[in-house]
Amino acid sequence: MKKISILLTALFFTAFAFAQADSASAEKAYKILESTDDTLAYHGDYSATISLVIEKPNKPKENLQYKIFQRTDKKLMTMVQLFPEADKGNGYLMDDENIWSYDPVSRKFTHTTIKEALGDSDIKIDDVDNSDTRWRDNYTVEAYEEGTLGKFPVHIITLNAKTTEPAYSKVKYYIRKDLPLTLKEEDFSGSGRLMRTVLIPKYTKVPAGYVPTQILIRDELNKGENTQEVISDLTFDALPDKIFTKAYLEGLN
Repeated sequence: MKKISILLTALFFTAFAFAQADSASAEKAYKILESTDDTLAYHGDYSATISLVIEKPNKPKENLQYKIFQRTDKKLMTMVQLFPEADKGNGYLMDDENIWSYDPVSRKFTHTTIKEALGDSDIKIDDVDNSDTRWRDNYTVEAYEEGTLGKFPVHIITLNAKTTEPAYSKVKYYIRKDLPLTLKEEDFSGSGRLMRTVLIPKYTKVPAGYVPTQILIRDELNKGENTQEVISDLTFDALPDKIFTKAYLEGLN
């Protein structure tokens, strides 16, 4: 039975891998996704505060807060937890494909992946990865189409993960046609089940571009579980190299 199960799984993923758009549609989709990166303000170095409000049925709201530092052109990121006080100093360090989580109590680093969630939220580490090459590196384009979302004409792009890096096997993006900003994201499992819906109702214009300052994440498996993400305190000044080191996280405590 186990061999049959493994065979069926292999056949499914083989079929899944060949569900791809034609080369012209795929190239158009990649360019639209890359244009969303160009429109956002995340170029080079930046820092921000990420505040999360987590809602779960029959539980009080939970608040988390992180400080993020990123150098997008070199795929470097450091993230430090600010709140709650009991978890202050927990951190993450990303250097290209390597990601470590840091526990300030044990003072130990553990190798992890971008699939890990931030605290008890629905936010994954790869949600805050703004590296320039992530689309072509990690996804194939399954489909491109046009439609509407609310009052906005949109591009609808469906991607399949081709590496183990993305948190979800399949992702569908709804991107404004007049201004390349993502309005909605749907994340699916390998079996095609909707796992998570992400809505971005608010962007703020800053000199360097646009910033999604309010993001709503709905857990589709556990009804009533939602995470709201608010981004504030944005700066785009050059960051010192030492911020992107293990020694920096160790020195905070």
